Amino acid sequence: EPLSNLDAKLRVQMRTEISRLHQRLGATIIYVTHDQTEAMTLGTRIVVMKDGVVQQIDSPQNLYNAPSNMFVAGFIGSPQMNFVDTLCKEENGKIVLEAGNVRIPLPAAKAEALKKGGFVGKQVVMGIRPENLSDEAAVIADADAVITAEINVYELLGAEVFLYFELNGAHMTARVNPQTRVKTGDKVQFAIDTDKIHVFDKETGITITN
Repeated sequence: EPLSNLDAKLRVQMRTEISRLHQRLGATIIYVTHDQTEAMTLGTRIVVMKDGVVQQIDSPQNLYNAPSNMFVAGFIGSPQMNFVDTLCKEENGKIVLEAGNVRIPLPAAKAEALKKGGFVGKQVVMGIRPENLSDEAAVIADADAVITAEINVYELLGAEVFLYFELNGAHMTARVNPQTRVKTGDKVQFAIDTDKIHVFDKETGITITN
């Protein structure tokens, strides 16, 4: 972990230098880190481990888009993926995930994976990344799934805004446009990009569908 004791600015500079060194030498470098940002930016092939056990070996993009379990899904990405306990139900021929009074319909391929796996009527965990929640009116108008929540915390990071709220007891984060007029205490509608939903087995944490 060569950068662990450096301040934030120097860490960014040294990441760039290590990347340049790797490109110039063309040699294989084994880099160990607990910092997922370092892993994502420096790695071409990443081995994610937990308690000494390999969880997934893949490219940074595949780890992000198709994590093999909840640990990988939560480790890769900042802010981390949102996780919500839901009930998988079949209603009028469609598979929906029920979180409190919210019902989220799943696209056909994801629905089929849940049906084939025998998860209808069971508790599963829904995962959705912060950037796949939108508060833009045009997106909400076309969305298959919309949730309403009260904003607990508003964080402006310049190029983006993080909105924190709760859904069915789970702490959630939405990454939205900095032009948003939402403030702490507001009740806000969010559109969920159902194509980007991940579903995990509640008991094992293993991915059912990405």
